[in-house]
Amino acid sequence: MTTTDLATFRDFLIAKRAELAKNAPGLESITIERSADEIEEAQYEISREIVIARINSESSVRRSVAAALRRIQNGTFGTCRHCQSEIGRRRLEAVPWTALCIRCQEAADIGEESIVNSFDPAMLDAA
Repeated sequence: MTTTDLATFRDFLIAKRAELAKNAPGLESITIERSADEIEEAQYEISREIVIARINSESSVRRSVAAALRRIQNGTFGTCRHCQSEIGRRRLEAVPWTALCIRCQEAADIGEESIVNSFDPAMLDAA
């Protein structure tokens, strides 16, 4: 991977990090609201669940973006963290914060133990 490629990926990841920080929902959006109406109460609960899922997902992506920026700094960006093979350029363009090549990601997605046990689950979800 060229220096220009790395700079392009780094710039994209920095922009993604800023976007995630700017658009992050606040904890006030998961405030427990009460209502005498059971249907309205259920709607509040569903809304909270959706916001919590979004917070968890964006937090996972934020951690993955930070890890990808560290990999750029230490020279391991673009190398699969599990099998050490090169991650395909198309995959990096689609998901630049990925830590796994497509083969290892597919194995992780179906729960292959050697891969699942070697990574933080949040890192796998975000890839």
